[in-house]
Amino acid sequence: MNRSALLRPLAVGLISLPLSLLLAGCSADEAASSSPTNTVTGPAAGTAGPAGGHLYSCPMHPEVTSTQAGQTCPKCGMKLEHTDKVANGKTYQMTFKVAPAPPVAGRAALLRFAPQEAANPAAPVPLAVVHEKKIHLIIVRKDLSQFYHEHPEHTAQGDYQAPFTFPQGGDYVLFQDYTPAGSGHQLGRQPLTVRGAPYKPVKFSAPQMQWRGAGGYQAALAFDKPLKTGQLLGLEITLRKKGQPVTDLDHYLGALGHVVVISEDTERYLHVHPNEQADQGPTIRFNTSFEQAGRYRVFLQFNHGGQIHTADFTISVDA
Repeated sequence: MNRSALLRPLAVGLISLPLSLLLAGCSADEAASSSPTNTVTGPAAGTAGPAGGHLYSCPMHPEVTSTQAGQTCPKCGMKLEHTDKVANGKTYQMTFKVAPAPPVAGRAALLRFAPQEAANPAAPVPLAVVHEKKIHLIIVRKDLSQFYHEHPEHTAQGDYQAPFTFPQGGDYVLFQDYTPAGSGHQLGRQPLTVRGAPYKPVKFSAPQMQWRGAGGYQAALAFDKPLKTGQLLGLEITLRKKGQPVTDLDHYLGALGHVVVISEDTERYLHVHPNEQADQGPTIRFNTSFEQAGRYRVFLQFNHGGQIHTADFTISVDA
């Protein structure tokens, strides 16, 4: 278990924002697995380029395409990759099993996931490697006061498994970020109740744009425009340690940092990756936009000094 991803409950008074924010990062609005076509330059998503040309698309936003090399995704900043393949148009689902069922707080549980074609559940579903892993498993408490990032491994049984020990009883939500080969990004979501003494829910009721962590780490979240729906925003997170800028960040899963945004009701989810940048901090830059107003919880994971750290924030978005 990635214990460094454990979030200590914040002081009551932070607000968690409804996560219908479509972070223009490397993960589409996950409440709906499809997104509108967004062409940087060239034809719409899923169409071939002009004669003799090639099609480039975002690994996490396949609806974002271009016929020119060297373009970046306006949603997440990732470089568009060469692909002349048309998305297969299939619908997928993620099956989930846990043993023991239900899991018990403080005892090891085995989480098992199997991607399936909705129309042909028996067909094998190979997964693409995205940011060094085939499945990114995000586990949160329903109150969004704890956050874990795990990576189930493929097994001889054909499914993906991850051991996990829930620290307390109560309600949790599991998200699976994955991409079937030849198709677009998918999201699985399962609520799960864990037996045992329940945690005391934390209510985040005020914006929190600053974070302090163990070891003297600090992080400040900022946007380049007022937090309102319907506009592309620049999101920046600046890191310090004991008051000094952190300028030697290491990569974590192929990027300087990863941001996950989840709505207050946990119904909407975004996994955002940073824009390309030449330096290694102290500021990590992302693009994002919000489709709906509300409260959101924002989680940043970064790698420094050989350790993965998790910072958390609460924001409020106006209509």
